[in-house]
Amino acid sequence: MNVWSDEIAQADCEVLVIGGGTAGPMAAYKAKTKNPGARVVLLEKANVKRSGAICMGMDGLNNAVIPGHATPEQYTREITIANDGICDQAPVYKYAQRCFEIIQELDRFGIRFLKDETGDYDVKKVHHNGTYVLPMPNGDTVKKALYRQLRRAQVLISNRYMATRLLTGHDSRIAGAIAVNTRTAQFLVIRAKTVILCLGAAGRLGLPHSGYLFGTYENPANSGDGYAMAYHGGAALANLECFQINPLIKDYNGPACAYVAGPFGAYTANNEGRRFIECDYWSGQMMLEFYNELQSGKGPVFLKLDHLAGETIGEIENILHRVERPSRGRFHERRGTNYRERMVEMHVSEIGFCSGHSASGVFVDEFARTTVPGLYAAGDMANVPHNYMLGAFTNGAVAGEHAIDLAAQVDFAAFDDGDVTLERERVLAPTRREDGIPPNQIEYKTRRFVNDYLQPPKVTRKYRIAQERFGEIREDLEGAMVARDPHELLRALEASSILDCAEMAATASLFRTESRWGLYHYRVDHPERDDLNWRCHTILYKVDGVMACEKRAIAPYVVPVDDREQAAYRRQRIPQPA
Repeated sequence: MNVWSDEIAQADCEVLVIGGGTAGPMAAYKAKTKNPGARVVLLEKANVKRSGAICMGMDGLNNAVIPGHATPEQYTREITIANDGICDQAPVYKYAQRCFEIIQELDRFGIRFLKDETGDYDVKKVHHNGTYVLPMPNGDTVKKALYRQLRRAQVLISNRYMATRLLTGHDSRIAGAIAVNTRTAQFLVIRAKTVILCLGAAGRLGLPHSGYLFGTYENPANSGDGYAMAYHGGAALANLECFQINPLIKDYNGPACAYVAGPFGAYTANNEGRRFIECDYWSGQMMLEFYNELQSGKGPVFLKLDHLAGETIGEIENILHRVERPSRGRFHERRGTNYRERMVEMHVSEIGFCSGHSASGVFVDEFARTTVPGLYAAGDMANVPHNYMLGAFTNGAVAGEHAIDLAAQVDFAAFDDGDVTLERERVLAPTRREDGIPPNQIEYKTRRFVNDYLQPPKVTRKYRIAQERFGEIREDLEGAMVARDPHELLRALEASSILDCAEMAATASLFRTESRWGLYHYRVDHPERDDLNWRCHTILYKVDGVMACEKRAIAPYVVPVDDREQAAYRRQRIPQPA
């Protein structure tokens, strides 16, 4: 592991895709198959075979718009409502129009979806209005099937290279990226005509209740690198105050999956076994009701399955204990929890950024274009709200197809070689020190302060203190952090991204002086929604080396949504007996 390389390698390509999880491989595959003669490079800091949030598979599609079950208009309306109206509908509508085509393509790849006796897709209802959940009986094969397609298309895959910064040209167009090998610390400069960021959620932002750095709700490899790269590359980021917070199994930190179990008759209940919300679809308002019940005399909150037939519970166990998180069944077994005998205790997750479950991400349009020409973003780091896995696949496809077309029309953008030198010095600074603070200590301190000061409900004074503390941590990170081998250098770079995300979360939250999205942005000092002043996006960007925020109007709706519809999620509370 202690092998260091002073070499700087260089490569050119038409399309550079960064991130080998869900959106990235689909983006690379679509770009390459649309123009087989082009050089398409897929860069991944781990190994594409087992990287990203779907590394172990997935139990189903949360947002499948299947003809005969739902329309693109219905889905667009549903997501607009779930996101409190703060939604540019064009990307959502484009997703809804194309996702069935992607489902059929995944089907051809060998990924099976649940079908009924007539051969039709067996879609389940969980959302407040529509029916969009499609189980995957062999969801553990999804990554293998995707990797086979990449190899057949002859996409160039570079594993174990971590992208650190984007390169922009003299004309402000994207010019490529700089990466470092996580085994040798060799530098790689990639010139690219277009770049697609697909680095997933900021999953290592808050600290799990267990205190384990990698015991996160989200994939722990997703440390917010994409958010940080986009920010430093000059791209605008949207609605970063809209945190990801999810219901999870107490002490396990995996999804409790009322979402999966709900179609079979399970539901979220209080300690009296009573249902207190109509819909278990994850939204900020659902999480606020969950949090309020948890804090009341009727908490804790539970996933209730013990009223179901044994055969039904067996089917749920087959989904939840075999795919995505196989450790779930072992956890319940060791704790002595049997779904047939008692309810499963739930809790609230740590915070993160993830458009897959909320709305915070790099600002993009319906073609996945960011505000930097030639730069795209897709998946959990792009601000198409409530994206999930199918959204990553679909929007990755959109990005890949558009990026390869643009690459055919432009030449490489010229950039300053001095930018590479400066980045190399920044990255390698922790390796030049004989002694100092290890990255894990920098990361732990950052994430503990995220929990102490940023976890909702949000208090202004706490956020101001957080900004002071993050500033102190940055001094340690930039002046005292040490990396003793290439792997620890990777951790140091991740710690830097995590700190960037923490500062962005604080800055964006202080800027929006209202409460919005239920628990996701519940400000104690500003408890009311303020549609007059804040029915807009908040945009965060870098100017003169510091973070700045501004408002941006919501684009005109493609699908009309009236005021009563927009309030639907705020009417979910089920009255409880006195």
